[in-house]
Amino acid sequence: MRYEDWADSDHRVLAVAHAQGRRPAVAAAARALSFAGEHGALWIAAGLAGAALDRPHRAGWLRGTALIGAAHLASMGVKRVVRRPRPHPGQYPPLVRTAGRHSFPSSHAASAAAAAVTFAALSPPTRPLASAAATAMCLSRLVAGVHYPTDVAAGALLGAATATAGRAWLRGGGGTPGAPRA
Repeated sequence: MRYEDWADSDHRVLAVAHAQGRRPAVAAAARALSFAGEHGALWIAAGLAGAALDRPHRAGWLRGTALIGAAHLASMGVKRVVRRPRPHPGQYPPLVRTAGRHSFPSSHAASAAAAAVTFAALSPPTRPLASAAATAMCLSRLVAGVHYPTDVAAGALLGAATATAGRAWLRGGGGTPGAPRA
């Protein structure tokens, strides 16, 4: 596939997703998710809540929270190198303000995907909820008009890869959190 084909696909998918923001409830949800996900705040707070509530596995939750932060920081580093501008505001009026002007990769998507992988590893019953919340966060960036689909896909891949790479550290050599201990 040629670059022009990718760019055309990016714009087509973004146009469809962004158009959903004309519905007040969808726009409100996209704004709320964007605000909650700024700098990974929602996911870091959830990880810290897990550490507070699951005392036997506190260290795992704190490591998982650190992995979410690492994914966010990695995405910020890539943004500084790639420097892809956000979608043109005249074509895709943004529903939210952004912390920066660069869009690739999506830091919201990176921290969301890292959280989904991390939370599923720490507490397998949370997998459906964590995955659904991360997916909603990723889609909100398109509805808000502040990222292209490839920004979101790259951010999600970066976040999932960061969390997956840290799984052994997440477990801290003490086995899988939630598993019976000998």
